[in-house]
Amino acid sequence: MIGKKFTLVRIWSDYKSEVIFGLVLFVATVLSYWLATFFPESFFEYFINPTEHIITVTVCFFGAVLLLSHKERNSIRRSWARVLIVWGCIDVLAVVLRYVLDIKAIGGTPADPLFNASVTLGNVLAWQLFIYPSQVLRPGWLNWWRALLLVLPMIVLGVVDYFVPANLLPIIMFYPAVIFVMLCRHIRTYRRWCEDNFSTMDDIDAQWIVRYLTMLAIAGMAFYFIVFCYLPNRMFTQQWTLLLILAYTTQRVLFRPDPWQMIRSIAEPQPEAIPEQETDATSVTESDEQTYSAHREKLEAWLATDKPYLNPDFQLTDLRQVLPLNRSYLSRFINSEYGCSFYQWVNRLRIEEAKHLMTEQPELKIQDVAERCGFSSRSVFTQVFSREIGVTPSKWITAKRE
Repeated sequence: MIGKKFTLVRIWSDYKSEVIFGLVLFVATVLSYWLATFFPESFFEYFINPTEHIITVTVCFFGAVLLLSHKERNSIRRSWARVLIVWGCIDVLAVVLRYVLDIKAIGGTPADPLFNASVTLGNVLAWQLFIYPSQVLRPGWLNWWRALLLVLPMIVLGVVDYFVPANLLPIIMFYPAVIFVMLCRHIRTYRRWCEDNFSTMDDIDAQWIVRYLTMLAIAGMAFYFIVFCYLPNRMFTQQWTLLLILAYTTQRVLFRPDPWQMIRSIAEPQPEAIPEQETDATSVTESDEQTYSAHREKLEAWLATDKPYLNPDFQLTDLRQVLPLNRSYLSRFINSEYGCSFYQWVNRLRIEEAKHLMTEQPELKIQDVAERCGFSSRSVFTQVFSREIGVTPSKWITAKRE
C-alpha cells in the first residue's frame, strides 16, 4: 500500500502540470461547444470556419518551412514537417470540397449510409497525429511499412463495415484508443531512458508528449461528438483543438533538442570499453561488485574534487572523464551502486550541495542557490528539493534556524 501511495505521489509530482493542463483544456472544449450554440450557424459556416482553415494552413506550411530550414534537421523535425505538409494539404482539400464543390460532409449524421465510412476516413486522416509520437519515443522504429500496418486495420474495418450488414462502428471508434494506450506505455520507458542519461529533464523529457497526447485525446472526443451531432458550429471546437495541437507541437519540436541525437553524437570510447551486455541492471555478479567498488572509489574522488554535477548540462557520458566505459555499462553501474537513475543521483548530489550552501551562507537567495547547484531555475530546484527532502527550501532554512 505504501509503495502504491509513493508511486501515485511521484506520478502527481511528475505530471501535475499536465493533469491541470488536460482539465483546463477539457473545460475550454466544453465551454466552446456551449458558447457556439448562441451564434447562428451561418456565422460559423461563412466566417469562423474559413478563418480557422486559413490559419491552420498557414501554421502547417509556415511551420514546415521553419522545421526543414532549421540548421539541425534531426529526424523528429523532419517527421513533424511531413505531418504539417500532409495536414496542410488536407485542409486545403477540405476548403475546396466545402466551399467550391459544396460538399459539406460525407455521411454527416448517423442516418446517412456513409456515416461509418466518414468516421473511418476521419480516423485514417488523423492517424498521422497518432503515429508521430512513435518517432519521438522510439526513434528508428517507425518506418513506412509499420505506419501502413498500424493504419491498415482501420482501412480494413471501414471496407468490411461498408459491405457487411454488421455494424462495426464500436470497433472502428475503439481502435485508436488501443494505439493511444500503447503510446502512453512507451512514455514511461522513454522517461526512464532520459533519467538514465541526463541530469535535467528541461526540454527533453516526456512531459510535452504527455500534453500532446492529452490534446489528441480531447480532439478525438470532439471529433466523435461532431460525427454524431454534425452542425457547422460544432466544427469550431474541432478546428481550434486541432490548431492548438499543430501550433504547440511545432513550437516544441522547433526549439527542443533531440536527446537521442545528443547521445548518438557522442562516440563510444575504444580503450577499456566494456561490450554491451543483455543483462538486467539488477543482475550483478561478484566480479561486477569488485569492479563497481573500484569504479565508485575513483568516481567519488573526482566528484569531491571537481564537483562536475554543478554543471547544468552534466550528462551520464561526462563520467567518461574518469571512467572510460560505454554508456550502457555506466548506466548499469549507477543504477546498481546508488539504487537510482542518473538523474535522481545527480539531483541528490545537488541537493546536498544546496543544503551545505544554505547552511554556510544563509544570506544567499534561493535563486542564487539554485544556479550555483546546477538547477535550471528556482522552480525546478524547489520541486526537486521538496520531493527529496519533504519540505520546500524556504521551510527547510526556517527549520534550520530554529
